[in-house]
Amino acid sequence: MDVNQYLEIFLDETKEHLQNLNTQILELESDPEGEDTVNEIFRAAHSLKGMAGTMGYKRMQNLTHDMENVFSEVRNGNIKVQPKLIDVLFQCLDALEEYTDNIQNNADEGTNDNEALIKQLNDILNGENGGTPEPAGDASAAAAASEPVGGDKWNDIALDESQISVIKEAQNQGKKVYGLNVVVQENCILKAARAFLVFKAVEEMAEIIVSMPSAQDVEDEKFDRDFTLMLLSDAELDKIIEAAESVSEIEKATGALIMLENNPSYKKAEEEKTEAEAAVEEKSVPAESAAASSEPQAEAAVAPAQAAPAKQDTKKAASKPVVNRTVRVDIEKLDSLMNLVSELIIAKNSLVSVSSQEQTNTNSAFNEQIEYLEQVTTNLHESVMKVRMVPIESVVNKFPRMIRDLSKKLDKKLELYMSGEETELDRTVVDEIGDPLMHLLRNSADHGIESAEVRAQRGKPSVGSIFLDAYQDGNNVVIEVRDDGNGIDTEAVKEKAIERGSITPEQAANMTDKEIVNLLFLPSFSTAKKVTDVSGRGVGLDVVKSKIESLSGEVEVKTKLGEGSTWTIRLPLTLAIIQALMVVVGDEKYAISLGSIQTLEDIVPSDVKLVQNKEVIHLRGQVIPLIRLNEVLDIESKRAADENLVVVIVKKGDKMAGLVIDELIGQQEIVIKSLGKYIKQCKFISGATILGDGEIALILDANALI
Repeated sequence: MDVNQYLEIFLDETKEHLQNLNTQILELESDPEGEDTVNEIFRAAHSLKGMAGTMGYKRMQNLTHDMENVFSEVRNGNIKVQPKLIDVLFQCLDALEEYTDNIQNNADEGTNDNEALIKQLNDILNGENGGTPEPAGDASAAAAASEPVGGDKWNDIALDESQISVIKEAQNQGKKVYGLNVVVQENCILKAARAFLVFKAVEEMAEIIVSMPSAQDVEDEKFDRDFTLMLLSDAELDKIIEAAESVSEIEKATGALIMLENNPSYKKAEEEKTEAEAAVEEKSVPAESAAASSEPQAEAAVAPAQAAPAKQDTKKAASKPVVNRTVRVDIEKLDSLMNLVSELIIAKNSLVSVSSQEQTNTNSAFNEQIEYLEQVTTNLHESVMKVRMVPIESVVNKFPRMIRDLSKKLDKKLELYMSGEETELDRTVVDEIGDPLMHLLRNSADHGIESAEVRAQRGKPSVGSIFLDAYQDGNNVVIEVRDDGNGIDTEAVKEKAIERGSITPEQAANMTDKEIVNLLFLPSFSTAKKVTDVSGRGVGLDVVKSKIESLSGEVEVKTKLGEGSTWTIRLPLTLAIIQALMVVVGDEKYAISLGSIQTLEDIVPSDVKLVQNKEVIHLRGQVIPLIRLNEVLDIESKRAADENLVVVIVKKGDKMAGLVIDELIGQQEIVIKSLGKYIKQCKFISGATILGDGEIALILDANALI
């Protein structure tokens, strides 16, 4: 069997199970008695074992098998959950993650057998169970124990009234009723899959009336090693047994012709029927009234019997979750769909452009079609965007475990509080923000939160709190990392920067606290006194800044010495299609994202003042620097010096600037086309777009301009 075609599904599901195990084991650490948590961990380990076995990853299978054994004992109450067990389990998860990474990179799990871990798991099993195996009994007892399950279990199947009548009817038609017991091999990995294949093979020759356990339980793998079927068929029993045994990993199948009289539930039903008839005859009432009185009784007796199964079904239907509602789609397929939507929007813009040029002689029908097309493309764009959106939960789920490990490594008491995990972001953005967030959290844990002694002196609780909050704000998603730690010591940062030669003492004297804090984002800048495996190498905040800015986002810091810091990341919801303001500078058209625009102003030339030889305007109590786009872009302006200035006020964090343009065209939905790797120097051009008339307009990045 070629398993490579299932590799992607295997990796996706393995990562989900590992994340689930991480979360559940953390929960188990805080509540060692949680029965549901233990069951959940057992199920996840069991599923992982099955998947690894199917794919042929034996080392992974062995490790999960031993984890499953430990949890089987925990579940049975033979082993108590101790901190040592939790530590070993987390080491197992790390080993499984290592296997998964190897498989992802080169389709092979590697050569690490993790014998030390497997030994620790077995020590826990033996040590906690008294360390001595059960004494062996006599040979016959051992033989009995190894005897496969089975026997004529079909007589134990409870039959209801409708099943009994179906069997009787079939017997009247000359069909045979068989009982079939199927035993699965002891080391079978995918029992449910094998059972399904048996059902399928048998159904080609016989009709299955009832199964024990129920078909649903068999499908959910809620059976030990065997299951029993009751069948109706014209075929010979040998043929049916042969079909069942032809399925691999089936140890054996046994069967027999069924006599209904041997079935206890059938016997009981018959006896009750006889008693009821006798009771009716015994009553000394006239025949008519006896019949009349027995009818409602009979109806009443039938009604609950019919109602009961119905009630059961509704309950079952309510509690059973809807499955197969989500589809895993390759991100490349979504990208191509997105591309088609983009082309559609460009086509729409062309039509709009043509229609506005011929406005004088166009008919209203054409305009209606344009409006309809506009509506369709906007809706299509929104729905494709929704398909690409995923909750950031997938990224932040791994952080509680990371903080737990840091807490032990740094010997600090730390607690992580998260909110807004359901906030959605474009898939491409979500894939990229894991590293920046990890750096910020490690930063808070190592540099932010003080040692227990210092916290006690400052009257703070002994446990340091780190908060990770995400929320949507307009067309952006904001992610905040806060802590109640030391905050940033600007003096220490200043000294370090002077020592490194990043700034001169004169520059340092004139810098604001905010500018000093921004020095932390310089490459290889670190205030750590010594290099540890947690921090101090100066790789971190510069990575955070460059990664976030490559996603058209921004990061800023607010800090108060002795009280803590807040790191705020602001990201656009999507990187593909945006609402933009189209402007003209000289002879060229440019687009500016609406997300960064605050207002549009008409400014009289005499209102422009000079501060430190730079142009500024005074607007509603704020001094705003001007950026003349014609100078930045090296284009000759079409406006005369004495004409009023058209100024687009843009904002980045709490900074503002006024972009001076020649004229406005208006708002438009534009498709961002990347300029690729060819143009890297020009930071303030974030891409290009194709306009309705086929012209190309460059997109200005207001953040970079500021």
